[in-house]
Amino acid sequence: MASLSVDHLVGIKELSKEDIALIFQTADNFKSVLNRSIKKVPSLRDITIANLFFENSTRTRLSFELAEKRLSADVVNFSAASSSVKKGETLIDTVNNILAMKVDLVVMRHPNPGAAKFLSEHVDSKIVNAGDGAHEHPTQALLDAYSIREKLGDVSGKKVVIVGDISHSRVALSNIFCLQKLGAEVMVCGPTTLIPKYIHELDVKVEYDLRKALEWCDVANMLRIQLERMDVNYFPSLREYTMLFGLDKEFLNSLSKKIVVMHPGPINRGVEITSDVADSDQAIILDQVENGVAVRMAVLYLLAEKIKRED
Repeated sequence: MASLSVDHLVGIKELSKEDIALIFQTADNFKSVLNRSIKKVPSLRDITIANLFFENSTRTRLSFELAEKRLSADVVNFSAASSSVKKGETLIDTVNNILAMKVDLVVMRHPNPGAAKFLSEHVDSKIVNAGDGAHEHPTQALLDAYSIREKLGDVSGKKVVIVGDISHSRVALSNIFCLQKLGAEVMVCGPTTLIPKYIHELDVKVEYDLRKALEWCDVANMLRIQLERMDVNYFPSLREYTMLFGLDKEFLNSLSKKIVVMHPGPINRGVEITSDVADSDQAIILDQVENGVAVRMAVLYLLAEKIKRED
């Protein structure tokens, strides 16, 4: 049986095109499981997984937890807010204490870029990066690409625009890496203050006019404004941002073709997209949520298979 070329999922950058294809193929199998009356499989019955969230999260944490339970893994949840981290304990000490309880796999979200990579080099456990600062969010990029493949048949050759707060978004960076590996053309669109200076090094197109960007694309991934990561004002007001970069149904209907609309959530309804766009037949936002469980099941299963081989 094929296996991943990596021992950890710390970023899309480390994955090969074959790795992504294997994850998608495995997710296809789990998606059919999720649509059965009995949604559990015993695949990870002997595996213990710790969810370490040093940053607030609802959707990603729940999605991972559901994926773990659907695979019959034993699950331990850890919240930094109520832990010894508040007393000054280091990341490695925290994780080593958890691993001493014989944990096989760690799913971690951390506010510092590179935290998952650092951990993967210092502890004897498989690490899945559930988001590290404004750096990467690999499982989100995988589920986004998987959702495009499901909707349009293939990712290769498709034109995808990522709209909004590119500078502060780990979703944007992981999506760029993933989409390019799968042969898609990528464009970013947003205010000049929210497009990072290094973006041209990533071989993506840049557009500051939303209408031009949407007329170009097959798929628009609308990101939320990450106000919690901003220490200064990057634009005059949310109202002005919405006027220039928000998508409503009238705008969507005025385009010369039908495009697919995505959003990684949580949605700021009325800011980046209106409710009638989010709930329209062109939006695949709820498909992304459903696919997130299947893709995370696939990632956890494939990493656990490596643990079993090592044993």
